[in-house]
Amino acid sequence: MKILHYFLFLALSFSVGYAQKTPVFKVVLDAGHGGKDPGKVVNKNIYEKDVVLKIALLVGKKLEAQPDIKVIYTRKTDVLIDLYERGAIANKNKADVFVSIHCNAHETQVEGAETYVLGLNANEQNFEVAKAENSVIYMEDNYKKKYAQYNINSPESLIGVSIMQEEFLEQSIQLAKIVQKQLTGVMNRTNRGVRQAGFIVLHQTYMPSILIETAFLTNNEERKFLTSAKGQEEFAENIAAAIISYKKWVQGKSSYVSPYDTSARSSRSRTPQHSTNHPSQSDLTYKVQISSSPKRLEAKGFNFKGLSPISAEKDGSIFVYYYGNAKRHKDALTLLSNAKKKGYTDAYITAFYQGRRITVERAKKLEK
Repeated sequence: MKILHYFLFLALSFSVGYAQKTPVFKVVLDAGHGGKDPGKVVNKNIYEKDVVLKIALLVGKKLEAQPDIKVIYTRKTDVLIDLYERGAIANKNKADVFVSIHCNAHETQVEGAETYVLGLNANEQNFEVAKAENSVIYMEDNYKKKYAQYNINSPESLIGVSIMQEEFLEQSIQLAKIVQKQLTGVMNRTNRGVRQAGFIVLHQTYMPSILIETAFLTNNEERKFLTSAKGQEEFAENIAAAIISYKKWVQGKSSYVSPYDTSARSSRSRTPQHSTNHPSQSDLTYKVQISSSPKRLEAKGFNFKGLSPISAEKDGSIFVYYYGNAKRHKDALTLLSNAKKKGYTDAYITAFYQGRRITVERAKKLEK
């Protein structure tokens, strides 16, 4: 009997020790607006701030049921949290992802879900959405000093995306894609796609970050759904499912580095030690990432809407597909334009130096 107790003790000790080594995945949930900032207001009594808070709390409740996920909220009540502070909360807590939840609005009956990552405003429509969300800064105290670097009335103002933020762009886009897949593929909402725009709240964070425009409060049918308990539950269920799916995806990547693992990040972003002060242009390559999939496809143009050349690499269980092979960033911009014209609207430029993935910002410096 003593021997049996001894082995039971060992088994329990091992399981506890193993559980302690399981990394905790930290999710910051940001319910947009709040307090004196109502967000979009419809019929004088429906406030975006209330709808998104209910959804965010439901998302959090579902994620908190996962033993290896910790949820941090930027707000849990009807209060105004500065955009600057929302990012600071995520950074201070060393979050793995930042998810900001909003509702959309338009003067027409347009409908659908869209998810944003930080980037240059690709068009006037994206800019107007970002401008509306950024305008909350005027309700904050001392906003001129805190946001001196931003001019929300200029599409070009926002964006010196830092090297650190650019490093997490791929992960942000992947999270946004998974969210869109849930909201449109599972919930059957109209798919308005993954987009890029200059949201200040995303600019303040230093981890993969997205902003979800769940649906349009100005659309009669979507408003009924958004304000119903059933609709809020469905949005929460699918946003939580997307975050959990993303967690599995990103932790399964062989190249995954936690956003707050600064030693790993700095070593990954440094130029290889054997490089010289005058890198060879032949060692530097730009490609356009057009898709990623668990399915392996032959890297031929007929599988990718006629684009050529196509290259592929396996990253964990995912196959990543690239278009082109440029030596200069300006040529990569042409490749990106070609890819988008072919329908790859989520495509973006990547860079490699001596066969290793580096940030585009680093590549541009090497190019000079």
